[in-house]
Amino acid sequence: MLGSGGLSSVDGAAGGGIVPWAVIAGHGERRRWDVVASTARIDTGDFDLRTQAVAIGWDNRLELSFARLSLGLDALVSAGLFPNRRLDTDVLAAKLRLGGDFIYGVAPQVALGVQWRRSRDPDLLRFASAQDDQGVDVYLNASKLWIDGIASLRTVASFGVRSTSANQLGLIGFSNHRSLTLEGSLAVFVHPNWLVGAEYRSKPDRLAFASEDDWGDVFVAWLPSRQWHLALAYADLGSIGGFDRQRGFYFSVQASP
Repeated sequence: MLGSGGLSSVDGAAGGGIVPWAVIAGHGERRRWDVVASTARIDTGDFDLRTQAVAIGWDNRLELSFARLSLGLDALVSAGLFPNRRLDTDVLAAKLRLGGDFIYGVAPQVALGVQWRRSRDPDLLRFASAQDDQGVDVYLNASKLWIDGIASLRTVASFGVRSTSANQLGLIGFSNHRSLTLEGSLAVFVHPNWLVGAEYRSKPDRLAFASEDDWGDVFVAWLPSRQWHLALAYADLGSIGGFDRQRGFYFSVQASP
């Protein structure tokens, strides 16, 4: 079924645009591999986030993914507060489906994910008062698709809890302390090939020089085939680097064999 493997999140994991779901990347079923590649960009005017990712799903049970996130700090560079360089972070991750089923049965599909994040620019993190250049996120997600959901349309809901030490997904380093955050998605198939929804991701707020706000978006995704998924969203990233009202458009393209 189209959409059963989700989209590609900014972290590289299968799910929505800014949060993962409990689904496994691709449409592979038992004893089958599937590979998904994606690229995405969020631009708020003051900052831009670019991501490239690849994910491998096996047996609808295990997902392995790698993503490179690159944050452009145009506003900070223009203000003379940061060197004229981008902040890059790698995310190496695994997700395991623990039980349940995304489509069939009553119980939601539940998955446990681990994401190891490492900054590629540890020498620059001193500008952000970060305490470390790497960290690990652990999250637990439950996701379900109802065939006869809202307005009798196919409806997807996902909810997750995350333990993280990352500042702005690790792009501005990591803390020595961990925080519990919440994330979720709600989306409706208004057409077999069109998905409309909203997402929310709470964030820790531990940076000394600037606040870190929760993220949210509203999106529309076009799923013309199992091989191609495209998504457009309007995202609210709150305050980044002391600059408030960071809002802009998010666009992603996902391809698989």
